[in-house]
Amino acid sequence: MPKKWVLMLMFVFVLIFSAACSDKTNTTQVDENKDEGTTPVTGEVKENAGTIKIGVLASITGALESYGKQTKNGFELGLEYATGGTMEVAGKKIEVIFEDTETKPEVAVQKATKLLEEDEVDFLVGSSSSGDTLAVLPLAEEYEKIMIVEPAVADSITGSEFNPYIFRTARNSSQDAVAGAAAIAGPGVKIATFAPDYSFGWDGIAAFKAAAEKLGAEIVLEEYADPAATDFTSNLQKIIQQKPDYLFVVWAGANSPWNQIADLKLQEKGIKISTGAPDIPALSIMEPLVGMEGFSVYYHTLPDNPINDWLVEEHKKRFNRQVPDLFTPGGMSAAISIVEALKKSEGDADGTKLIKLMEGMSFETPKGTMTFRPEDHQALQPLYSIKLEKQEGVDYPVPVLIRELSPEETEPPILNTK
Repeated sequence: MPKKWVLMLMFVFVLIFSAACSDKTNTTQVDENKDEGTTPVTGEVKENAGTIKIGVLASITGALESYGKQTKNGFELGLEYATGGTMEVAGKKIEVIFEDTETKPEVAVQKATKLLEEDEVDFLVGSSSSGDTLAVLPLAEEYEKIMIVEPAVADSITGSEFNPYIFRTARNSSQDAVAGAAAIAGPGVKIATFAPDYSFGWDGIAAFKAAAEKLGAEIVLEEYADPAATDFTSNLQKIIQQKPDYLFVVWAGANSPWNQIADLKLQEKGIKISTGAPDIPALSIMEPLVGMEGFSVYYHTLPDNPINDWLVEEHKKRFNRQVPDLFTPGGMSAAISIVEALKKSEGDADGTKLIKLMEGMSFETPKGTMTFRPEDHQALQPLYSIKLEKQEGVDYPVPVLIRELSPEETEPPILNTK
């Protein structure tokens, strides 16, 4: 054989050998007894191994920055808890990619598209804002990927804008409303409401109004304000003029009305304040509301279960003795729901297949048992009737449990029209 042909054959052999060694994880070594029915084995990992990618959308910056960071911390802790520290499920590694929506719907769509097309995620999670979340919902259906909604609460997410790929671990506005109305509404009671002028506020007030009127109360004024505003004087003056028995406030974000409510002395004018207990930074400016009765989504001393005990202890260890805040357990619950779903599917992340497995699925969380309602995929869950009290050694009013409201008590109406 001519020398040049010998060299060419040697070169081809080297190329083939190099290609065969370049990616051991994708190369299957078959046992010589394959024809006798033995199972093929791989060089380094099992044949069904792979990676589950999860894209989390959150307000890492912007008006809801604190909510986004709470969700992020909770989600990471949730994956660790649910996988026993392995960060694997059904033999597959879990990879998480966080993207900042900046609390802007157009940015949320851009980031979600990037996660789906470039990162090729198997799941979406988010977002901190209802506006961001509503903008992203159609993408989950278009790409046929399960989206776990956390912590956005607008009723329309699992109502008029519902699609079958959407599952929500966050409570919705109607669940808040039932809890809030139960605390103050009754025959002949006059109530004014105050909320931010976007989907979160609209849905929250609509749901509260329906629940309160069902209990016999009268809504004398619905007042909405720009969520970015810093001066709420004109809004509150309108409320004072109506002379309600109660002012029920639905609010989220850094620009809160609590200081101006105190400055205008609404309670001294005979108007009692009621609301959902917010996160700890917002509680720190609610000193004038000590004694108020309302409801809470979560405060770290309210649930009594082993998962919450684990969350509180681990959070203190990792975050300079700080306790988990309002949306931390929600992030944890979202992570747990994904791991539990993948256990059921044996690691299959196909969105269409997961829908049937997740409908009606119950799973344990820091708040207790959650169940995805089959009709609209809203997680039914406990909420808490509370009273704000001053406690020694704590520099903000503390939500103290009056009683736990069961998932059955706070079950919202089914608003899914699809």
